[in-house]
Amino acid sequence: MTPQATLGILGGGQLARMLALAAAPLNVRVLFLEPDPQAPARVCAEQLQAAYTDPAGLARLAECDAVTLEFENVPVEALAALSGRVPVRPGGALLERSKHRAREKEALQAAGAQTAPFVLIESEGDLSGALERVGGRGVLKTAELGYDGKGQARVRSDAELQFAWNELGQVPCVLEGWVEFAREVSLGVARRPGGELAFSGLTENLHVGGVLRRSVYRPGDPVQVQARALARAVAETWELEGLLTLEFFEQPGGELLVNEVAPRVHNSGHLTQNGGGVSQFEAQVRAALDWPLHDFAPLLPCAMVNILGWASGQEPDWQGILQLEGAHLHLYGKAHRPGRKLGHVNLVAQDEGTLRARLDELEGLIPY
Repeated sequence: MTPQATLGILGGGQLARMLALAAAPLNVRVLFLEPDPQAPARVCAEQLQAAYTDPAGLARLAECDAVTLEFENVPVEALAALSGRVPVRPGGALLERSKHRAREKEALQAAGAQTAPFVLIESEGDLSGALERVGGRGVLKTAELGYDGKGQARVRSDAELQFAWNELGQVPCVLEGWVEFAREVSLGVARRPGGELAFSGLTENLHVGGVLRRSVYRPGDPVQVQARALARAVAETWELEGLLTLEFFEQPGGELLVNEVAPRVHNSGHLTQNGGGVSQFEAQVRAALDWPLHDFAPLLPCAMVNILGWASGQEPDWQGILQLEGAHLHLYGKAHRPGRKLGHVNLVAQDEGTLRARLDELEGLIPY
């Protein structure tokens, strides 16, 4: 008998779109709850157009075999309303932990992972001496809702800290100590309720202005074993059900600090779509439905380059991208806005040398 199931998704952006596309070959029907009438996932899944806390929409999701998350800014009230009615993977407790930077870092440390030093800033009185406690230089980030470089500011003095806190609206923030890192890397882990685990490969990431520009997977990365051990510890300690992505700072000596986590598939893992193995999207679908897992590391050297909304006259060379051997174009169907994530290109090659040469060519076709 072939597999058959219905998967609900909270959120309808490009990640929900790609989750639905990965679910289709498995005969999994997808419906998602999302208020935006132009949600990217609407072209390949059934949309429940309503607020995330809408009782009727949540009742429809509760009829699914399982529910998963497309992004972490879903109200925890939505997951509470689904609790006991349908398996939600990841669940409300993990979401509540991961969406607040201070709770997240405390839970990471409890799982045995190292993080940057940090101080919770909830009132003006918390500013005094905070920068000194994290090493005299840091990044002030809103405790919740920040992403892609938004909701944060670098600070190097008490005056800059005060200014940044005012600019961020005097909302609860976390002041993180500045980390001198050799590179940024990330790794995904999926876990079934019974404890079975599967891992992605390690990707090396480059951010520009707080936004991911490219990710590269090279088989046999020297810190992959360490990253997997940390991901295992976090997944098991947190009793993960579903998929979680960890972003790391690799220090000059090779030691990894966890920067942050996302309870879902991640931009840096998009290259798994064309790398020859199971994609991160299929891995999340399987974990959410409690189906057998496989590691979702690519089988070939591969890379991903984001396509952001461009300035006037600087549109990507679409024909050049389509002509480049090993390139796979993925567009999200979103309205253009400068700086907005509109798509990505995955690049696959038989060896690392060819990948590097083609990556240079690809980046010349996408303006930044």
